Amino acid sequence: MNEKAIEFEGIEPVIIFGPYDSYIRKLRDAFPEVQINARGNRISLKGDEPDLTAVEKIFREMLFLADQHGEVLENDVNALISLALSPVSRPSTALSGDKDVIVESKDYVVKAKTDGQRRMVAEARTNDIVFAIGPAGTGKTYTAVAIAVAAWKAKTIKRIVLARPAVEAGESLGFLPGDLAQKIDPYLRPLYDALQDMLTAEKLKFLTERRVIEIVPLAYMRGRTLNNSFIILDEAQNASSKQMMMCLTRLGVNSKAIITGDVTQVDLPKEMESGLANAQQILQGIKGISFVFLDKSDVVRHRLVRDIINAYEKHDDGRRPGSPEKEL
Repeated sequence: MNEKAIEFEGIEPVIIFGPYDSYIRKLRDAFPEVQINARGNRISLKGDEPDLTAVEKIFREMLFLADQHGEVLENDVNALISLALSPVSRPSTALSGDKDVIVESKDYVVKAKTDGQRRMVAEARTNDIVFAIGPAGTGKTYTAVAIAVAAWKAKTIKRIVLARPAVEAGESLGFLPGDLAQKIDPYLRPLYDALQDMLTAEKLKFLTERRVIEIVPLAYMRGRTLNNSFIILDEAQNASSKQMMMCLTRLGVNSKAIITGDVTQVDLPKEMESGLANAQQILQGIKGISFVFLDKSDVVRHRLVRDIINAYEKHDDGRRPGSPEKEL
């Protein structure tokens, strides 16, 4: 039988223990094999794995919620207990140790699969802002989300903010059905898809409701200062120069950012310069900012994606001034 102790300061014990210790009773009922003793600002736990680790994690999540929001609701405690009892939330006792692993649990493993993705991971460890630029299918977004989730799981940051410009790619936003939130949802869906591969649906719902994870249109970032956060700006080629500067200057204390995009897929009006292309010229050489360039060798989607990229590159080369005309 193992023992663990948790001590906290600056939070009223009743917020963590519940009215008349009701939250403690809930945890004792859910984990009868774990002895829970709570007094003052100290919680003592005694029991066997994995239940002991599960109860410790619940208390630490409650302390985080109390620190961020000043309260812990009964629904929060119920959700945390439900997540802890779910098989997919059980801590892994035999992680792989593979150096390419970005984030891992018992039921999923996200690895860097290409040299470009490995560079993204390495640069994110040593720089506060990383630009990941490359064609479709190179895993830029997926890798960036995995890096952010890994940072949150390691508790080096407290919040993940994912943003995308809501720029129309050949379709009119005004003709889409629904209210503003429903119209914008398709632009943000790839970010949800990536998160759903790394977190259970219940966990993702809980974290988004508590605003630990935010997925927002880029325009909603204005005026904010994001401390202890991991910011991802996806599809950044469709941000204007002003929007790019606005996003980068949201960075607060102990925060990081990954900016992803493909400069060959700009959907902005022709007279508007891409903020991603502009940033390449302006920000090169600044300490703490790194640029990682991925190419078709990093494509990890269907094998035809690489062939499609090659075909379009050859077509574009043939249309450039000075290129020999093809015979019909």
